Amino acid sequence: MLYKKNILAIRGSFRPVTKVSIDMIAKGLQQFKQEARVEEGNIQVLFEITLNNLSAAGDIDEQDFLDRADVLCSIGQTVLISNYQKYYKLVEFFSQHTKKRMGIIMGANTLSMVFDEKYYRNLNGGILEAFGILFSRDLKMYLYPWMDEPTGSLWKVDNTPLHPRMQPLFDYLRFNKRIIDIPYDENVLGIFSKDALQLIKTGQEGWETMVPDFVDRIIKKDRLFGYNGAAAPAASPDQEDAAEAAARAISPGD
Repeated sequence: MLYKKNILAIRGSFRPVTKVSIDMIAKGLQQFKQEARVEEGNIQVLFEITLNNLSAAGDIDEQDFLDRADVLCSIGQTVLISNYQKYYKLVEFFSQHTKKRMGIIMGANTLSMVFDEKYYRNLNGGILEAFGILFSRDLKMYLYPWMDEPTGSLWKVDNTPLHPRMQPLFDYLRFNKRIIDIPYDENVLGIFSKDALQLIKTGQEGWETMVPDFVDRIIKKDRLFGYNGAAAPAASPDQEDAAEAAARAISPGD
């Protein structure tokens, strides 16, 4: 599945998958297809869930994990389960299968963590060793903006807060276009998985507008993520068409 592919991956909890996640992969895929060393018919899109994030308590909730994977598979996506907490480990794994250009899509809030030295103290070379592994490969990072709720500012490539010591390294990668902004739908920036999950679990309305077309029906039909409300009615032809259109938007073939 990964052999000699142009791999485009997005990491997340997808608990549940929201319109933001789909917009990230759709906009990232549009940009990825335009890259000089990317063959459109050779792209493998991956929704990656790391085992480290399956449970905040450190124990794996198998049913919760299956709920996430089932929803993504139901909308035609490929799910990768890994135990690579650090991005450089994930890219190292990909590089065992392909030498072609790869892409990682992430939110600007995640980028600030990628550039945090404390996550690389186990390496003799620290963050420079990790980044040597990351960017010695043919890799690009696609940055999706993050709305910082306390300040109301929109974090992008040019203003994501980093430690001053990391700024020269970041500037070098930005200048060489190894980290770039991607377009975004401003109408979905305020959607967060944790908020949708809370509404689902407490039986409140409104979460249906936060998830992609048809995903709300899957959650209701299979009673995922602790949903205990009314069963979903049968889908209309228009709803089925909308679900297919949404799946095509994040398909490498289109």
